[in-house]
Amino acid sequence: MNIAVPFRPKLIDTLKNYSSQDFTADLIAGLTVGIVALPLAMAFAIASGVPPQAGIFTAVIAGLIISALGGTKVCIGGPTGAFIVILYSIFAKYGAENLAICTVMAGVILLAMGAAGLGTMIKYIPYPVTMGFTSGIAVLIFSTQIKVLNSPSNADSGHLPPPGKNNSLAAGRK
Repeated sequence: MNIAVPFRPKLIDTLKNYSSQDFTADLIAGLTVGIVALPLAMAFAIASGVPPQAGIFTAVIAGLIISALGGTKVCIGGPTGAFIVILYSIFAKYGAENLAICTVMAGVILLAMGAAGLGTMIKYIPYPVTMGFTSGIAVLIFSTQIKVLNSPSNADSGHLPPPGKNNSLAAGRK
């Protein structure tokens, strides 16, 4: 009985001819991505309303899963800024437990779409639509942060000077 497996992680093929030069290049690439991705993941966690550790755990676990099961060796996966607004609103309204449920549901939907071969549908989405979505999310994230920057709670924390006052609070002097 011969069972055909339609999906084969690229890691299996890559490790067959893996050399020390590949390891060195992968190590440098991994350090570069880690230097950028870990602080970014912490920032996304904070912006989403959870502790920074959650961002680190998410980035590391997702990175390992993507590396082990990915279909290509030249793409990386990491935290996506577009989800901050969605994650924060779910966390604020429903709590961490329901955010975890939403995450599992999204994963199941992605697995079902992948099993159905719907990933090839991306080629039918025009480039301007993709760029418009990305730009729109950037403006949305930026605009939500302006509101946080001017909030009275930041003035009391000592991290930012209160609007309309001198910078003595920000410098730690009262």
